[in-house]
Amino acid sequence: MATFGKSVRIYLKDGTVTGIKFGEVVNQTIQSISCPRLRTSELSSYSEAKRPGVYFLFGQDAETNEPKVYIGEAENVFDRLQSHIANKEFWNEVILFVSKDENLTKSHVKYLESRLIQIALTTKRYKVDNYNQSQLSSLPAADRDAMEEFLTYIKLLIGVLGHKLLEEITLIPAKKEEPFLMVEAGSESVSSPKMSLSNLELFLTVSNLKAKALQTEEGIVVLEGSEAAKEIKGSLSNGYKEQREKLINNGDLKLVGDKYIFQKNILFDTASPAASAVVGYSISGPLNWKDSSGKPLKEIEKLKLTSVE
Repeated sequence: MATFGKSVRIYLKDGTVTGIKFGEVVNQTIQSISCPRLRTSELSSYSEAKRPGVYFLFGQDAETNEPKVYIGEAENVFDRLQSHIANKEFWNEVILFVSKDENLTKSHVKYLESRLIQIALTTKRYKVDNYNQSQLSSLPAADRDAMEEFLTYIKLLIGVLGHKLLEEITLIPAKKEEPFLMVEAGSESVSSPKMSLSNLELFLTVSNLKAKALQTEEGIVVLEGSEAAKEIKGSLSNGYKEQREKLINNGDLKLVGDKYIFQKNILFDTASPAASAVVGYSISGPLNWKDSSGKPLKEIEKLKLTSVE
């Protein structure tokens, strides 16, 4: 199926990025509102906030300092938020989603809530504060498909508003056989392989450690099951050391025998912190992460730049 670009409109009510924000996908019925906790009372003046919808409460976990989210639904979102102000302390931002044409019912929003919790638990980007996942409400096939389409716009808008909790960290690796890109060379057209760094499979083998990763548009994702050194060395920078200790404290790195094992896919901004977390000392990621043929990431990136010149 063809994928088309989307236009998103964001309105900053106060002219600042920290205030109340309205978001919508052009030519779609979805409406979102992002609001700081301290200004939740102001939502009472907006009819959109009093419609049936789903909402996300964002904050940080007190014990791990991880990003944390609570996902809920209500027939009147504003009324439900009043109880959360009294009963939930962790959150400092709410983002709600409703329909501009007011065609969402209780069954619709319960379906959306259940699916959103399911997705957030699968992506594992945020700690999910929901203790129980509600069962999917029974919807006719046409309504169910309409809500699945609505979900795609929720994922789009909530990402634009700064939260990627509904996005998979890794995707299926690209096929090895890439299409060819026509490159002009003087008056002649020549064919050269079209290189893609998105979801490129990478490997790191140092001493008795083996790790596998994917390069994505967000950074380097070290995959679940990869190995990491038990001990660290003095050359490991304080920043990398703190990052590694956080992974251990959160249970993302679990000691098995004389090695740590990654318990889930972990996203790093760049290649070097990912490599250093694995080996336990400062190391160049671009030189040590290699593809299946043994070509270093640094060389792959250089070839990528050359191919588009």
